[in-house]
Amino acid sequence: MTRVAAIDCGTNSIRLLVADADGDGVLTDVAREMRVNRLGQGVDATGRFAPEAIERTRVALEEYAGMIRETGATKVRMVATSATRDAANREEFFAMTREILGAVIPGAEAEVITGDEEARLSFAGAVGELDSAAGPFLVVDLGGGSTELVLGDGDGVRAAYSTNIGCVRLTERCLHDDPPTAEQVEAARAFAAEKLGEAFDRVPVEQAHTWVGVAGTMTTLAAVSLELPEYDAEQVHLSRMSRERLHEVNDSLLNMTHEQRAAITVIHPGRVDVIGGGAIVADVLGVELARRADISEMIVSEHDILDGIALSIL
Repeated sequence: MTRVAAIDCGTNSIRLLVADADGDGVLTDVAREMRVNRLGQGVDATGRFAPEAIERTRVALEEYAGMIRETGATKVRMVATSATRDAANREEFFAMTREILGAVIPGAEAEVITGDEEARLSFAGAVGELDSAAGPFLVVDLGGGSTELVLGDGDGVRAAYSTNIGCVRLTERCLHDDPPTAEQVEAARAFAAEKLGEAFDRVPVEQAHTWVGVAGTMTTLAAVSLELPEYDAEQVHLSRMSRERLHEVNDSLLNMTHEQRAAITVIHPGRVDVIGGGAIVADVLGVELARRADISEMIVSEHDILDGIALSIL
């Protein structure tokens, strides 16, 4: 049995998985944590990390380093995704990660992965529990700065593409009022459709039989749809949301004020101001997948790139 630690640092959140892996590569969770650090704050507009964003990430990573030490994980891999690929001052971020992680496991530091590798790691983590007969699967990882579409089956990935659209990027670019105006929503949908169109040109989604949604936006939308009194990962995991229900949730969130969204207990405080942007991306995806692949629902998985990172360590 090997105890490993996986860290995923995205545009909106930084997450940790400590897990035990047996000889067959089956993971058993020891700890699974998430902190909203908003590392990508303003990166789309400025091309640089804001000092306060790096500081929020440092605080979260120091906490995670303490948990890695306490749980006795012997191997760690930290990956950074969309925002870090785009930031001109990313060496400040890497210096910070080398200092904190290297104090726990010598030589450990963050690494930037390509959109293609991000997609493949997400796929590996998402489909492990699913019946291969339901494939081919289209796994969609909707993040803060990018969205990955990955088509594959039990034999592996057939096609993958990462496009620069996510809940933070879309919100900062288009949704300036609270709630957003009809014109802003229309512009956001058009921009989402344009960026997703790049992915559809490269990933033959018409081959897919099952749509699997992963990451915080998708799991939050599922929790809202289920009308849970509080967030419950067990109820969210492998739940299903119809295309019609996804559209209802999207419309509802976009017509709420910040205070109304904040009152929904299943929405993490760090997602309150960007969940509308994420809902638009998911809704546009639903429309296109219904048209292109005749898929009428999404399966939401709590297992995603974190699990893929942990498996890659082995």
